[in-house]
Amino acid sequence: MSKRKSGLNVHGIILLDKRLGVSSNKALQEVRRLYNANKAGHTGSLDPLATGLLPLCFGEATKVSALMLDDDKRYQVVIKLGVITDTGDAEGQVIATQLVPDLSFDEIIFCLEKFKGEIDQVPPMYSALKHNGKKLYELAREGQIVDRKSRRIKIYDLVFVNFENAKSKTPNLLTLDVSCSKGTYIRSLAEDIGNELGCGATVAELRRITAGRFNIQDAKTIEQLSEMSVESLYKELIQVDKPLEAYQKVMISVAQARAINYGQSIQFFCITDFNGPTKPEMVRLYHDDVFLGLGELSLDGRIAPKKLFNMNNEQ
Repeated sequence: MSKRKSGLNVHGIILLDKRLGVSSNKALQEVRRLYNANKAGHTGSLDPLATGLLPLCFGEATKVSALMLDDDKRYQVVIKLGVITDTGDAEGQVIATQLVPDLSFDEIIFCLEKFKGEIDQVPPMYSALKHNGKKLYELAREGQIVDRKSRRIKIYDLVFVNFENAKSKTPNLLTLDVSCSKGTYIRSLAEDIGNELGCGATVAELRRITAGRFNIQDAKTIEQLSEMSVESLYKELIQVDKPLEAYQKVMISVAQARAINYGQSIQFFCITDFNGPTKPEMVRLYHDDVFLGLGELSLDGRIAPKKLFNMNNEQ
């Protein structure tokens, strides 16, 4: 997340269709300049090689960006079989090539089935994870390789889309549709699939289709945003509370709202479509349909403020 010394207090979320070859941070800065927003952040970066859905948060929406990191994702990936790179994608240096066997459809499907469900995955060296305070990709660029602990992830679905065999104009390209949990590295998945097929692999193309409740169909390119008027740009902003709709909505009185804004817990008074918790849980707080923030509703009916939002454009 970044904060500017001057600019406008813009609150909301923009769905960007990130173009090829640009970093997520550069894409963020380009859109932030269109809004002249003084505070902005993204919800988990896409590599320069990757395109597709990149939710950008402005103003108070930056407070939900960390929560959105936990969202499930869906990608379409094109894997180049028989090629191994140091980064796990086409941006890296080729370190080995292997003969790709004459794969049948059934053999590919049998392989893919092994990666569905909960699996252990070793993060790639070229990642932003840290080892002894230093990012792994920094160590990788220095020629260092360190042991990485495997992490438990979940592949909800792994759908075969297409395979270009050795006789095709673009040979040995395997296209897949991947639905996965947070923390999944598609580059590592591609490498593991290549190893299982006996020929190695690297990511040739990657496109994010969904992130949480957001879809690429609703995203705009930087070119489309650049052509919009200021009024149209503001109409594109998604409400700050949209990513939080999984939490129950709670309506509170003016007195309760005042107490919440002072950081005080309140006795639960009025709630929408809710019958009471069986365990403490997070809820969305509203007064007169104005979103106030998140609170924790306890078993005794009290709500304690956890994350408050200031939507009145005051610094």
